[in-house]
Amino acid sequence: MTDLRTTNWTRADDAVVECAIRRGATRRELLQMLLAGGVAMSAGGVIVGRATKAIAASPITGGHLKAAGFTSSTADTLDPAKASNSTDYSRCSAVYSRLSNLDRSGAVEMELAESIESTDGKVWTVKLRKGVTFHDGKQLTSADVIYSLKRHLDPNVGSKVNAIAKQMTGFKALDDLTLEITLADANADLPTILALQHFMIVAEGTADFSKGNGTGPFVLENFEPGVRSLMRRNDHYWKSKGPFVDSFEFFAISDDSSRVNALLSGDIHVAAAINPRSERLVEGRPGFVLSKSSANSYTNLNMRLDTTPGQNSDFVAGMKHLVNREQILRAALRGRGEIGNDQPIFPGNPYRNDDLKPKPYDPEKAKFYFNKAGVLGQSIPVIASEAANSAIDMAMIIQAAGAEIGMKLDVQRVPSDGYWDKYWLKAPIHFGNINYRPTPDILFSLLYASGAPWNESHYKSDKFDKMLIEARGSLDQEKRKAIYNEMQVMIADEAGTIIPAYLTGIDAITDKLKGMETNPLGGMMGYRMAEHVWFES
Repeated sequence: MTDLRTTNWTRADDAVVECAIRRGATRRELLQMLLAGGVAMSAGGVIVGRATKAIAASPITGGHLKAAGFTSSTADTLDPAKASNSTDYSRCSAVYSRLSNLDRSGAVEMELAESIESTDGKVWTVKLRKGVTFHDGKQLTSADVIYSLKRHLDPNVGSKVNAIAKQMTGFKALDDLTLEITLADANADLPTILALQHFMIVAEGTADFSKGNGTGPFVLENFEPGVRSLMRRNDHYWKSKGPFVDSFEFFAISDDSSRVNALLSGDIHVAAAINPRSERLVEGRPGFVLSKSSANSYTNLNMRLDTTPGQNSDFVAGMKHLVNREQILRAALRGRGEIGNDQPIFPGNPYRNDDLKPKPYDPEKAKFYFNKAGVLGQSIPVIASEAANSAIDMAMIIQAAGAEIGMKLDVQRVPSDGYWDKYWLKAPIHFGNINYRPTPDILFSLLYASGAPWNESHYKSDKFDKMLIEARGSLDQEKRKAIYNEMQVMIADEAGTIIPAYLTGIDAITDKLKGMETNPLGGMMGYRMAEHVWFES
């Protein structure tokens, strides 16, 4: 009888046990109930354990989620076109939605769009979901999507993805829920491109973004640039599930140790993007866990090629041989990452040139190039900040290597607050921090094309620009891969960017927060954590 009852135990029977657990039944009471039904003690233990796990994995509604990122400034924005850091992405992802998204494996999934399809890679038809409303009650239509996408083409908007959006040359509403996008050249990556945070959809005619009127999972209650964002759950969200927390508060604590201590003291539930050094403060502490992502970001050293000393190619060559990548990975990153080869395509991407080897650490060769450049004995400023993950530790390692050969690198540590506005892209030598982008076309368009908005070393090459357009329009994947491989070699050899390693992202969280998963678009579940997590009861 026992074997028969165990074999025929159904999901409906599991539900009875789960219901009893929710009513407060103890493990002993549950086992007695199962024994009375003819279930063996050993099988009963399995059933109770399974039911307990099922309840733990079931989202629970309620609670106020507080998360701290690592950077913010008075330039923080609710305009998705202008978003430029993880704080902006987290805030905008809470109040707006996109046409598409990437799942945890990197595959495209539909969001506001039911489908994004093309027969030639040049003319795309987008069909929108029915019944989606903005926070102010307005129905989503194709006019909203066209307005949102066309904004990126207006130079007065200052979109961070203008260089990518330029390939969209035509927009036409076929009906209220269907539109057509025409590209200058065929590009099979459009559904992936539209998953970028910047391509979130706003209501037609929006000029004032202070209200954050979107179709996203949360409704904005308060936004103080450089201070905090406060949002409450959207009870009319178009998805059938989520969000689960009642409200979401996001702000920045720039100092890494202070951010972790805020977590450990219970002031916040998530300490985002912690430094590998701070990982030690969390490891082994009861009540806290580390959420780790794949190597999907990097901190790089940038030398502007349009000003001294980066104008001298020998100086740049010397710096590339002065960087001890193995030591940076081991000491600065505690092994959390993979060695970088000075080009931005991340490990695991099918277009990555794995045959491209990083420049070897060779102090004598570095000294040779510095001598040619005439910079030995000079003091060369290097701007570093905690705003760029592990930049200070990297700078110290590079500075020490330079000192051994008579190269004086003056590491100037500057505050995190305002770093991205005052120093990034501006200082002759400085650090950057780049998050995951899913395609080579996106990375190259944002970072290395002559007109790229985030061209950190001011690299310019007509040949590179032409190859970018050629690869974008090719539907021959082998040809495309060959072009991208050559472009990666050009970046590694010619650009003034050094990428010592690709970093493993680490978010520290309370173990009471459930539902956290990794996502290739970045930490905190691709900055969409608030929509998916819940607190255990």
